[in-house]
Amino acid sequence: MPKIIVAAFAAILIFTSCSKNDTITPPTPVANLVFKFQFDSTQARLNNIGLAAAMPAGHAGQNPKMNTMSAHYIELAPSAFTQIGNGAIIYKAAETTTGGSNAINFSQALFAGNGETFFTMPLKNIIPGEYQYLRVSLAYQNFDVTWHLDTTITGLPGGPVPVSQDFAGTVASFVGYNSYLNAYKIKNQTITVNGNRAQGYWGFETGGTILGFPFNQTATGQAPANATTVVNPIAATSPIPAGSCLVTGAFSGGNKLTITGKETKDIVVTVSLSTNKSFEWIDTNGNGKWDATKGEQIVDMGLRGLVPAFQ
Repeated sequence: MPKIIVAAFAAILIFTSCSKNDTITPPTPVANLVFKFQFDSTQARLNNIGLAAAMPAGHAGQNPKMNTMSAHYIELAPSAFTQIGNGAIIYKAAETTTGGSNAINFSQALFAGNGETFFTMPLKNIIPGEYQYLRVSLAYQNFDVTWHLDTTITGLPGGPVPVSQDFAGTVASFVGYNSYLNAYKIKNQTITVNGNRAQGYWGFETGGTILGFPFNQTATGQAPANATTVVNPIAATSPIPAGSCLVTGAFSGGNKLTITGKETKDIVVTVSLSTNKSFEWIDTNGNGKWDATKGEQIVDMGLRGLVPAFQ
């Protein structure tokens, strides 16, 4: 074929493929339901059934500084009469029986800090409807607290020296119904477990200097069974499974979250959790400080309320 004909034929193909009559369909945007954590020490301090709760006599508490959190289960409920599991289940963490009984597999958990995204799911994959309540089963919290040392150090060349000093500490708190732990890092130190731990298990790390001498210590413990506060204002119709930390809250302002599955923009749900004196202990000496070395027992590390909002 003569070159001039080949060139002309190629020009026709180019012109045809670039014709202004051709329509290029842009991809359909994927709209997501985005969950973010927010921690608020000024939010109402509630009890298990969602009523305002004062600090019990003989106890004390402080507002922990939350570092990171993990959840085991997220569900949207259309109403107060929706039984657990009958709403739209958004997320469920990995579980394992490696430790014997069924447990949350901590090694596969997701984590998020204040204002960070915990989980994202396409809106088209959620059952369309109107949702009034959010249920979040909390599994793990990592937070900073302050503890007090009031003692006298002996054996020094100059004689006994009284010490009254506050120190920072970090708590790794496992509030899920049961957690299988290979190992976990508190702050700088790693604790090896290789087994299941029930709700209320915790690890603690602290460090600093005393009279110029540096130290770093870790400890582990177990809060009493059923002591963790789990706020659920609709408990009468949606009872919480035994030992779980399924915190429930209505969307702020009485609003209902409407999902059609045809959204073109993300819906962001902010899960605001109350840290209002959520770290609680038995204050045996009444000084309002956590005297960890004097055996003041931790009795509660459960968050004190959930207020979800969306935009």
